Amino acid sequence: MTDAQHALQLSDIKKSFGSVDVIHGVDLEIEEGEFVVFVGPSGCGKSTLLRLIAGLDDPTSGDIYLQGKRVNAVPASERGLSMVFQSYALYPHMSVRQNLSFGLENFRMPREEIKKRVASAAGLLQIDELLERRPGQLSGGQRQRVAIGRAIVREPIIFLFDEPLSNLDAELRLQMRVEISNLHAELGNTMIYVTHDQIEAMTMADRIVVLRGGNIEQIGRPLDLYNNPANQFVAGFIGAPKMNFLAASTVAGGVTLKEGLSKQVALANGQSDTPVVVGVRPEAIGVSLDGEGDTKATVRNYEQLGAVTYIYSELATGEPLTVQLASQIPLNRGQEIGVTLPAERLHVFDDQDGRALTAHGTR
Repeated sequence: MTDAQHALQLSDIKKSFGSVDVIHGVDLEIEEGEFVVFVGPSGCGKSTLLRLIAGLDDPTSGDIYLQGKRVNAVPASERGLSMVFQSYALYPHMSVRQNLSFGLENFRMPREEIKKRVASAAGLLQIDELLERRPGQLSGGQRQRVAIGRAIVREPIIFLFDEPLSNLDAELRLQMRVEISNLHAELGNTMIYVTHDQIEAMTMADRIVVLRGGNIEQIGRPLDLYNNPANQFVAGFIGAPKMNFLAASTVAGGVTLKEGLSKQVALANGQSDTPVVVGVRPEAIGVSLDGEGDTKATVRNYEQLGAVTYIYSELATGEPLTVQLASQIPLNRGQEIGVTLPAERLHVFDDQDGRALTAHGTR
């Protein structure tokens, strides 16, 4: 049974290629109008999952529902979805106008309706003046707009994006990120977006689905995942620069770091003298040039970007510690600085399975 209010529901989806299992029983519900991002490292199964939703691959087992209807046996062309690929997949011999209208012509849509949809999509994406050009005459950003426009004209129930910005340079990626977010706000359609870039996920998503090895590690709003990672993997994947991890052990009422520094931290597991991993985000760490603080660190390298300073340091234990400051300070390689690790900003993870042993509220 499924609930028709969901735009998409996946029920115990598994996928194997021969003897290799790549998706391990995924359950997921996506609501109408949501912008959901699948994120994870290469090989985690995010693109495979998108292809299963699109109907380009069949699940080995499990059920896929679109708006309450089971679609396992429904061909991709009849699912009412539109997919935007990493490669623009435009027809080079056709004009932009022809690329936008070609799919609709194949559905034998009336000419006036096609003209109306093409004009609407072109206006929305600001590519009106490009309609008579061919893809070879366009920039990468313009080609990606055309690829998105081709999806828009189909008026799908769900847009599927498979790493659409990977081929663009950094400035264009930022611009297109904003444009896709604006497009979602304007159209209101359900969108599922695959990326390996956690910054894209954090800035675009209503909810993020973090995948690893064909399993869902955590689902939640961007700041929920950032503030309350379910495990060490999510904590390390979400956030840039990534969270620092330090070896520690539990004591009554807290943790003791490798170099003997103790911190009072409320733990779900009160067992003492157990190996754990303490996580602290770079921006949570305090720095003192006079050496004052919880402990000392040696500056190995640094980056001063004007509004932000990144310090790559090393503790006496040899453990690396990255610090992010929203300020400018004088630094030299090899100098000693004092660092403070606020107890209320520390995350503690089980040393064996990586699960979070602390919970933090919104910062």
